[in-house]
Amino acid sequence: MNIKFYISFSFILTIAFGVFAGNPDRQGQAGAGELLLNPWGKSAGLHSMSTSSVTGIEAMRINVAGLSRINKFQIGVSSNKLYSGSDLNFVGLGLATRVGTSGALGVELSQLKFGDIPITTNLQPAGTGGTFSPSFFQLGIGYAFTYANKISVGLLFRAISESVIDVSAFGWAIDAGVQYVSGEKDNFKLGISLRNIGSPMQFGGEGLSVRRDNPDQAYGSYQINYDYRAASFELPSILNIGVSYDFYFKDKIYLRALGNFTSNAFSRDQVGVGAEFSFKDLVVLRSAYKLDLGQSIGGNNIYTGLSAGFTVNVPLKGNPIAFDYAYRATNPYKGSHNFAVLLSF
Repeated sequence: MNIKFYISFSFILTIAFGVFAGNPDRQGQAGAGELLLNPWGKSAGLHSMSTSSVTGIEAMRINVAGLSRINKFQIGVSSNKLYSGSDLNFVGLGLATRVGTSGALGVELSQLKFGDIPITTNLQPAGTGGTFSPSFFQLGIGYAFTYANKISVGLLFRAISESVIDVSAFGWAIDAGVQYVSGEKDNFKLGISLRNIGSPMQFGGEGLSVRRDNPDQAYGSYQINYDYRAASFELPSILNIGVSYDFYFKDKIYLRALGNFTSNAFSRDQVGVGAEFSFKDLVVLRSAYKLDLGQSIGGNNIYTGLSAGFTVNVPLKGNPIAFDYAYRATNPYKGSHNFAVLLSF
């Protein structure tokens, strides 16, 4: 089993570095940045660096391989107040259910809310009195399988929709991941995930059309509809490699130390470390620090520095309800706040 894992891991790693063998001149050229947002509290408290240890619904945002490590069924809702001082809010809904003895199927729906934006025109730059709100949706469907409780692999398909009044774009992306667990108490964990590998997106619609006078007046004066062709843009693909180790003090009391490397295809690479302390699965405290690597043309990634959070698990007839909160420092703005509720069966 170990030989199969190392062969699979090396193969995925080779493909991953081949995909991400770009140059820094591409920094800032990707679109659909909402694909990098994380609405869930547990993983957000670790700066989304729990590649090796994430499980359940949250795994569909970090490493889909962890989706299969649920009991029977899990449902969760979340709200992420982005960049305090703005009106941006990122909300999510997730469902996961076990399929067979070793597999799990999950569905995640998320939306980026912009609030009400005043409508302005060339003739009314101060506003028309009306408002609009862009509509950014994502729908992900994932499947993961665990072999002998040691190796988990997963695949997720995600549909992406962005629209603003009469202009819209649609695309799709695929995530893939693997996790490996070892040790007497599954202390050691290793994970790798590829995210947002998919189709370029391009905006189109009536909003990019304009009517102009016919340039050839020999056949009369009338107007022609001209369509502007928008440039296409790539998705923000990323590669995550993470490790973690659990130090047990007593039964169900442990400290988890983790490290993670993130290769961003269109921004600076990042490295970070974190820790998570769990007391009898009732209260979990976590914190992490993420750092950008190398030089950048456009500045730092927005999520750098410190993150922290906690989880309170409330037992309810054997089906715990988890209340999660996380804070992440941002540069600029005043940080992001994550709130989530997960119910497990």
